[in-house]
Amino acid sequence: MRTGTTGRAGWREWSGLALLALPTMLLGLDVTALYLVVPNVAADLDPTAAETLWIMDAYGFFIAGFLITMGTLGDRIGRRRLLMVGAAAFGVVSVFAAFAPSAFLLIVARALLGVAGATLMPSTLSLISTLFTDARQRALAIGVWAMMFAMGMAAGPVVGGALVAGFWWGAVFLIAVPVAVLVLAGAPVLLPEYRDLSVGRIDLPSIGLSLVAMLPLVYAVKQVAGHGADVPALVATIVGGGAAVAFVRRQLRLAEPLLDMNLFAGRAFSAALGVLLIGLVGFGGVMYLVTQYLQLVEGLTPMAAGLWMGPPAGAMLIGSLGAPLLARRVSPGVVMAATLAVSLLGYALLALAGTGGAGGVDGLDSLDGKVSVVAGFAFVYLGLGVIAALGTDIVVAAAPPEKAGSAAALSETVQELGIAAGVAVLGSLTTAVYRAALYVPPGLSPAAAEAYGDTLGGAVSVMDRLPDGAIDHARAAFTTGLNISAVVAGLGVAAAALACVTVLRHIRPLGEPAPEAVPVASAHGTGNAG
Repeated sequence: MRTGTTGRAGWREWSGLALLALPTMLLGLDVTALYLVVPNVAADLDPTAAETLWIMDAYGFFIAGFLITMGTLGDRIGRRRLLMVGAAAFGVVSVFAAFAPSAFLLIVARALLGVAGATLMPSTLSLISTLFTDARQRALAIGVWAMMFAMGMAAGPVVGGALVAGFWWGAVFLIAVPVAVLVLAGAPVLLPEYRDLSVGRIDLPSIGLSLVAMLPLVYAVKQVAGHGADVPALVATIVGGGAAVAFVRRQLRLAEPLLDMNLFAGRAFSAALGVLLIGLVGFGGVMYLVTQYLQLVEGLTPMAAGLWMGPPAGAMLIGSLGAPLLARRVSPGVVMAATLAVSLLGYALLALAGTGGAGGVDGLDSLDGKVSVVAGFAFVYLGLGVIAALGTDIVVAAAPPEKAGSAAALSETVQELGIAAGVAVLGSLTTAVYRAALYVPPGLSPAAAEAYGDTLGGAVSVMDRLPDGAIDHARAAFTTGLNISAVVAGLGVAAAALACVTVLRHIRPLGEPAPEAVPVASAHGTGNAG
């Protein structure tokens, strides 16, 4: 358990944060930059449909699978060392990806980038906890960290589009090279080293079980998102679930576990992880649907859609930086609950959105549709900024210093799974509503009828073969799915807000010392965790 206020950070620590912000933003950018690159990759490498999906998914798939292992590895071999190894690997593999001669080798490169990225994410977050021991400064630094990752995700389509237009698709990957060079040059000067000298060797069977648990579960989530709840998804869920049970049992028996299960004994720690999971499910699914809405319903190019995401990114900036400042006077749990309640306005706007770009369907013009959806997503993004900053701080602060890497890895794992699950659950729900609400007009060829009845993207691809009004009805059906998914996500966020009120509201404002009458071990947090 951390002390509420200790040494104040100076220019060196803040400079270290600026250095850590570079790989953090790069990781976020790498998640979404390929949205505009895939058509160019397809023209150059001619991947199959399955290969195209793996080019997109391999990165996030392997990041999520290796996070727990890499977070604990950093605690043992040194967080700065792991960051530098990961940065070097990320830079080298990015060059390989940029010049990959085949779709298969690009998939391999994306998988290796995911493994390297799994070293960077918990390393950056746990090093922040080492740099900033003052509770208020640490919360603000984590807010900056969360903002940089989200800003990278928001900037990905715009940056990707600009690089593809000016150079070639491989240029998207080469952004990592100067970032890696700066991290390798600056880390020995600006970042302290930290490792837990009290632990022994890493338990290799635990690593194996964690991978066998995480990789199939992530695969199952992505499989449901792309193909529905089929047999491969069920098998992967059973295998991953069984391995997860075996992993937990082994950790409880080991004297030096890969993941200390005692971390979950703290109510604030577990509740904050739950809030992060629910919040990221709503955000991940809504972001996936909103980007489709702007492009397929409103007819915007990916770059234009990325620019329309600017206001939501601004809301994220306000939330991630403003929340730690407000939490110095008000309990972080109360700040999170209030902001999640405000974000429900966003889900309400999305639930009421119409189809502005489909020739005036539902009586809305194009501008009204875009403004309504973007404004709704801005409220969602505001809530994400707050829970990403304060929720992550609660998780990291609740762990002892020697377990910060494990806590950071758990936080990242939950957020990665939340985004993937959001895409799977809300994406599948929207697709189901689309198919149920759609009427396939007679006279279409079998191929056109199948594409039209499958997804809105398929309907747009055969738009020139559709009768008048058919594409408008497809857009209206998709928007209905978006409306219903927003209601479902909003209910989840309301439950998360209730959890903040009931479990996290007793956490004291950041930096407020514990009452002397309460023993440190039983205090409701030390500025952050209870």
